[in-house]
Amino acid sequence: VPVAAARERAKLMHDIYDATLETMHRHFFRREQSVLPARAMEDIFTDMARQSSIQTRWIAVNTKAMSINHEPETDFEKQAAKEIAAGKESFELVADGYYQRAGRISLGGGCLSCHSNQFASASTSAKYAGLVIRIPINDQ
Repeated sequence: VPVAAARERAKLMHDIYDATLETMHRHFFRREQSVLPARAMEDIFTDMARQSSIQTRWIAVNTKAMSINHEPETDFEKQAAKEIAAGKESFELVADGYYQRAGRISLGGGCLSCHSNQFASASTSAKYAGLVIRIPINDQ
C-alpha cells in the first residue's frame, strides 16, 4: 500500500486498540458486575465514531436480536443480513457519500445460549450476527 494509506491505517488501528484497552479496563476490572464483551464493544464504537466519524454497529442476522438497537434498520442492513444469512462473508455498498460494509460475526456456544434457543433446538446451521461499518468518503 502507499505510505499515506499505511499511515492512515496505522493511526486508525492505534485508535481502535487504544479505545479497546480503555474499554476493557473500564468494564472488565470491576468487582460489582461484569459486562458482555459485545456490549462493551459498543463503547469502542462510540469512541471511534467520535474520533474518526466512522460509524459501527451490530445487527442481528439469523438469531434473535439481543437489543432493539440491533435490528437491521436501513435497506442496506436488511439486505446485508439476508446475504450473510445465506452464507456470504460480507456485503458492501458505496452510495450517498458512504462506503458501507457488513461482515459476518460467527456466534459460538457461549453466544448462542442467549441469542438462540440452541439448547432446545437440534439446529446445526451456523449462526451469525453482523458488524456494520459506515465510512464517509469523497467520490473524487
